[in-house]
Amino acid sequence: MRAIWKGAVSFGLVSVPVKLYSATESHDVSFRQVHAKDGGRIKYQRVCSIDGEEVAYADIAKGYETEDGEMVILTDDDMAELPSTSSREISVEKFVPSEQIDPMLFEKSYYLEPEKTGAKPYALLRQALLDADRMAVVTVALRQRTTVGVLRVKDDVIVLQTMMWPDEIRTPDFNVDAGDVKPQEVKMANMLVETLAGDFDPAEFEDDYAEAVEALVKTKIEGGEVKRTETSTKTSGEVVDLLAALQRSVDAAKTARGEDEPEEKKPAKKAPAKKAAKKAPAKKAAAKKSTTKKTAAKKAS
Repeated sequence: MRAIWKGAVSFGLVSVPVKLYSATESHDVSFRQVHAKDGGRIKYQRVCSIDGEEVAYADIAKGYETEDGEMVILTDDDMAELPSTSSREISVEKFVPSEQIDPMLFEKSYYLEPEKTGAKPYALLRQALLDADRMAVVTVALRQRTTVGVLRVKDDVIVLQTMMWPDEIRTPDFNVDAGDVKPQEVKMANMLVETLAGDFDPAEFEDDYAEAVEALVKTKIEGGEVKRTETSTKTSGEVVDLLAALQRSVDAAKTARGEDEPEEKKPAKKAPAKKAAKKAPAKKAAAKKSTTKKTAAKKAS
């Protein structure tokens, strides 16, 4: 995993340097809108609703629409004046009982990893949260906006969970009137609860929709029902060996530069080179032998 933020958790006079990692990832199945005839992707243009002309990115500004439909345009200078922060601190405001936090408020989860210098205070904070059975309510600046969150412990790791603001939780505008509930019905409902009672194991549940989509796509590929477009990144359904592909790329580059063909394609030319290499030591030995004869004749004279 790659750290997306670095800072420190501060509670009282204690500061714990940490790294922030996204704790979740989406495996949701996504589809592209394409032309049913040839599989080409559908493109969308940025068109002004008033004059009908296409608008360049440079001419696009931020607009805030009021309740009566009026549009207020905000410039870059206006946005710069808005309150923002680049603080690298996760500030603990208070420690509250875990049951007081409504799960509906939870938004995004992050893992907190301590830097080497913060391992001990990190462990102390983790143990304190476990012993007290409390969560730490914190404020933190992410993407230049201050948000509220909580710190809790999961599998010996401190997790930061950002929360939605209270006014972002909608109040149901309906009432449930079931009339009179008979004691026998309540008893049967309780029996049903006891029958289905158990411990939660997330591994028992699978995303059968995603698996079904993958199986369907695989079947269509095997049956040749694939639209090959100019923008397709693959030209066939075959698995390409990376090493072989790289070797072919090198060979093609050498051929384009006019260099010799790869050695594995020229075994006949490679053999003589080996013979020449073997003869070289023989000549050297002969030279050594003649030198010995001259030395012996000199001594005899």
